[in-house]
Amino acid sequence: MIITKPLVIKQPQAAKLIRELRSLFGLTQEQIALHLGVTYSTINRWENGRGNPSPMAIQKIEQILTRMGDRGRELLEKYTAS
Repeated sequence: MIITKPLVIKQPQAAKLIRELRSLFGLTQEQIALHLGVTYSTINRWENGRGNPSPMAIQKIEQILTRMGDRGRELLEKYTAS
């Protein structure tokens, strides 16, 4: 069994990552909120630096990025804390 370290994304990187991810897919805040199982206002708070994604939301973001392949890995490296 392999145990992986949970992904850590802090502000302002979380805001930048969410915005860039939305941009890549051409999604609105409402649309990405549906994909992540949160509300539009939650995405808006994250993007404006007034909140951080929950561990569950971070896990969903990581899954999306992993499915993206190389581009997703690049974004993970660019925005995640060491």
